[in-house]
Amino acid sequence: MKLSQFKFDLPHSLIAMQPKEQRDGARMMVIDRATGKIEHKMFTDIVDYFDDGDIMVTNNTRVFPARLYGSKEKTGAKIEVFLLRELNREMRLWDVLVDPARKIRVGNKLYFGESDLVAEVIDNTTSRGRTIRFLFDGDHEEMMSTIHELGETPIPKEIITREVTDLDRERFQTIFATEEGAVSAPTAGMHFTKNIMRKMQIKGVEFSPITLHIGIGTFRGVEVEDLTKHKTDSENFTIKQSTCDAVNNALDNGKRVCAIGTTSLKTLESSVSANLRLKAIDNSWTDKFLFPPYDFKIGNALLTNLHLPQSIVLMSACAFGGYELIMDAYQEAIKEKYEFFTYGDSMLIL
Repeated sequence: MKLSQFKFDLPHSLIAMQPKEQRDGARMMVIDRATGKIEHKMFTDIVDYFDDGDIMVTNNTRVFPARLYGSKEKTGAKIEVFLLRELNREMRLWDVLVDPARKIRVGNKLYFGESDLVAEVIDNTTSRGRTIRFLFDGDHEEMMSTIHELGETPIPKEIITREVTDLDRERFQTIFATEEGAVSAPTAGMHFTKNIMRKMQIKGVEFSPITLHIGIGTFRGVEVEDLTKHKTDSENFTIKQSTCDAVNNALDNGKRVCAIGTTSLKTLESSVSANLRLKAIDNSWTDKFLFPPYDFKIGNALLTNLHLPQSIVLMSACAFGGYELIMDAYQEAIKEKYEFFTYGDSMLIL
């Protein structure tokens, strides 16, 4: 397929700038792939669509405050440093993006506030990318504690044009988040509350975690018209045997396996055995790019948000739900004034 096929006009007024007053306060569009039927519900209605033996696959990655603001040595110029991933813990090497990149060269040192945290630029990776080495007197835990104190919640400021608040630190996170390592939230899971989770568990629905540490590549723009030529950044993931057992048992019994978010969906499709069942894997990497047409092996339901035009996550939703059906549903969502993007409304594809 072509990039241009995923273009549509989205009024900026429909991009959610704030979290919902309540986590579960989102609207939910429900799409039946078999019939093409579209329903307009509230997220709290999700309880009605799942039953005993169904599996909800959650991404338990936890977002860390990846956006730091420092100053360049000598000139004092303000520099934004966006932490992408830790490369080497012992040497304290990190892969980062810097802005403005033109001011940052190999050998420069960056200072972060009044803290003892200093970074030295040791390599260029891309136009904005750098490899930095943190210089810090304490151990790893103390250094990460300092980063947590200084860092800002990495909400996508290119779209959400406001100051980051303490509320973002809480709400740009799911209730499933336990494994730190993501620079963006698995947004479909942000609507769940413990109350909804309990109601579903009472019905016999099981929540099974995977871990995929979301990187910037999931939301990086596609720059080629031919989607087969796009290469996504690799992301680290783990699937435990207990999750495989739950998912495979559900598949064997004709139950629903619902991926909560396109990140969970991608993770499931990144570890499929020869007999089309989920297999355990530890600390691996995936650069899988889901776009139509795609034959899904594991997930048979998807909970996702409403995404931006020409985004990778929109393409993944279309791969799962069917291109024409999902793009038609998006036009209806615009007509019905659903809210889009990180803090927006949800879509359940069955």
